[in-house]
Amino acid sequence: MRRLVLALFLAAAPLGASVAQEPLRVGVDGTFAPHAFPRLEGGVQGFNIDLINEIAKRLGRPVAIDAVAFSGLIPALNAGRYDFLGAPVSITRQRAENLLFTEGYFVSAYQFAIRRGSAPLTSLDQLRGKAVAVNKGSAYESWARENAERYGFTIQTYDSQPDAVQAVLTGRAYANLAGNTVVRYAATQIRQLVPDLVLEDTRIEWAFPLRLGNTALRNQVEGVLECMRRDGTIARLAEKWFGDASPADSLERTPLPGYGPPGRPGHDATEHPASCS
Repeated sequence: MRRLVLALFLAAAPLGASVAQEPLRVGVDGTFAPHAFPRLEGGVQGFNIDLINEIAKRLGRPVAIDAVAFSGLIPALNAGRYDFLGAPVSITRQRAENLLFTEGYFVSAYQFAIRRGSAPLTSLDQLRGKAVAVNKGSAYESWARENAERYGFTIQTYDSQPDAVQAVLTGRAYANLAGNTVVRYAATQIRQLVPDLVLEDTRIEWAFPLRLGNTALRNQVEGVLECMRRDGTIARLAEKWFGDASPADSLERTPLPGYGPPGRPGHDATEHPASCS
């Protein structure tokens, strides 16, 4: 996929800074609407793009956003190309053992999307003999591989979420599996796509991953996220892009203790005061 390297803005340097800081280098999946997707006039837009821009602004850093296929993001992060990933990345235990996560900023669930006119799914057993399309390298692919034999479906992997949706629309696959925010947004844009069965026992907690050892930057980014929760910024952005108001006890509004996701590798339980200006 063609890389879109975007120098989005240069924020004012913090008071007393003597030299301009290096830009934050952030990788996203630029085909994952409404989190990050192309603008007609060029560049990318979405919930996660707004989050990244606000984080950089509050840190007093310029930012360069690179939009690539999701499957290449984690290898590129580990190779030192990015400071952190701004794409929605679910906090699995395997990832938390190999990456350093901020605390989560949003919770979603797995949902299937089907072509209008197809029989709705009421149970996973109805997937037997059918094909499920997923974005390559995603948590949805992992779920599909763990459950394909049990429920008797085949898996089709695609380099982007739109390609996985297209497989459903053209009949190559019966259903696409993705996050519910992505499925609902796609259905508002594509009349032939219908949100279908939600996997109620799934809980996708999205966070920003960094390389192991990059603790100082992780804590800085998380400090900003905590302030954005307290002043309602994350909740406002979620309502802007997803259409629903966030409950008072939602992850978008509630800072978590310590640094990193509680109960996962990399969590630092040290208490720290909020440093919101």
